[in-house]
Amino acid sequence: MAVYQYHCAEHGVLEVARPIGTAAASELCPDCATPAPRVFTAPRLALGSARNRALIDRAERSADQPAVVSAPPSRRSAPQALNPALARLPRL
Repeated sequence: MAVYQYHCAEHGVLEVARPIGTAAASELCPDCATPAPRVFTAPRLALGSARNRALIDRAERSADQPAVVSAPPSRRSAPQALNPALARLPRL
C-alpha cells in the first residue's frame, strides 16, 4: 500500500492509502466533500541514511531559498588542482 496526499483548499492535506498505481487525480474531502487534487511529494525516505535525508532537505530548501555566492570558486579549489590526472582534460 502506498500513501497518497491530496490537498483540500479548506481543510488542508489529507492522506489516502491505496495500492500502488491506483491513485486518482482527485479525492473527495471527508469533511466538506469537495474534490481535493493530488499533491505530488517525495517518497517517504525515513528509513534512509541521515546523509541522504540531509541532502534531500538541502535540495528542497534551495527551491525557495537558493544560496547566493559573491564570486566564482577559486582556481585552487578546482578538481584538477586536487588530482593531477584531471589537469590533462580539456577545459570549457
